[in-house]
Amino acid sequence: MLITIVSWLVAGLLVAVAIVVLALMVATWRIAANAERLVPACGKFVEIDGNRIHYVEEGDGRPIVFVHGLGAQLHHFRHTLFGRFGAGYRLIALDRPGSGYSVRASGATGRLPEQADIVRRFIEELRLERPLVVGHSLGGAIALALATGHPTAISGIALLSPLTHLEATGREGFDLLYVPSRPLRRVLAHTVAIPLGLRYAQPTLRFIFAPQAVPVDYMIGGGGWLGLRPSHHFATSTDVVAVERDLGQIEKRYREIAVPAGILFGTGDQVIGEAVHGQPMLDKIEGLDFERVEGLGHMLQFADPERVVGFIQRIAERAFAKVD
Repeated sequence: MLITIVSWLVAGLLVAVAIVVLALMVATWRIAANAERLVPACGKFVEIDGNRIHYVEEGDGRPIVFVHGLGAQLHHFRHTLFGRFGAGYRLIALDRPGSGYSVRASGATGRLPEQADIVRRFIEELRLERPLVVGHSLGGAIALALATGHPTAISGIALLSPLTHLEATGREGFDLLYVPSRPLRRVLAHTVAIPLGLRYAQPTLRFIFAPQAVPVDYMIGGGGWLGLRPSHHFATSTDVVAVERDLGQIEKRYREIAVPAGILFGTGDQVIGEAVHGQPMLDKIEGLDFERVEGLGHMLQFADPERVVGFIQRIAERAFAKVD
C-alpha cells in the first residue's frame, strides 16, 4: 500500500514538473514570436564558414564596421549612429553570430579569436578595403583580438566602453548567464531564461544604462526585444563562458597593436569600470587616443551619439590617412 502511494506521488510530481516545463516552453515561444514581430530582420545575409550573418549598411565611401557587445545586436548602432555621419562613409553593422538574426555555426565556441576571425572573413566577403572597426563592450574585446590577430585586415579600431582585461570578479552581475554546460544552457534558453528575462528586463536595463535613463524606444528602436529569444540567450550565455578562455592571452599582446586606436569611456559606467578597462590601456597601446567623459554610463551611443560620432570620425581620419 505504501509503495503504491509513493508511486502515485512520484508520478504526480513528474506530471506537475512536465506541465511546468511545457508552460515555460510555450511562454518562451510566445515571447520570442512577439519579439520577432516587433523587431523583424531588416538587413542582408551572408554565409561565413557556416555562420549566417545578418547585417545592415548605409552610405558610400570609407568603410566602418560596427561590432556590438554582449547580448546586444546591430540596432545598438543602426538606431543611434547611422544617419549622423554625413557623406564619405560606408557604415556596416552586423549581428554577431547567434545574436540578433545571425545564426552561429553548429559547434562554434564563441571564443574571441573565433569571433574575430569571422569578422575578418566578413570583411573579405564584402570586399571592404581595410575598414575601421568600432567595438562596443564585448565587441571592443573582439576588435582588440582582430587588431592583434589580423592587423592587416583593418585600418584601425575605435572602442566604446571596451572589455579589455580579465577580472577575477568579472562575472559579477552575469552569474545567471555563466552556464558552462552546453546542454544545460540550451535547456534553460528554451524554458526558464526568457520568461525570467522578460520579468526582470527593466531592472536589468536600468543597471546597463545607468546613470542615464533607459530610452523609451529601446525595446523596439534599440532592438531590445531581440534579446528575449532562445537562440539569442544561448549565444549570450556562450559568450560569457567563452570570454574567460582567451581575454587573458589577448591582453598580453596589446603592445603589438600598431594600427591607430582610440577608446571612449564614461566615468559613470557601472558595467565595465573605466579604471580597470580604460586607463591602463594608455600604457599598452602606443599613440592611443583616450577620451574620458565625466558621468557618462556604459551605453555611450544612446546617451551621447553626437560625441560618439565625433570620436569615431576622429579615429577614422587617423586610420584612413595611414592607409593612404
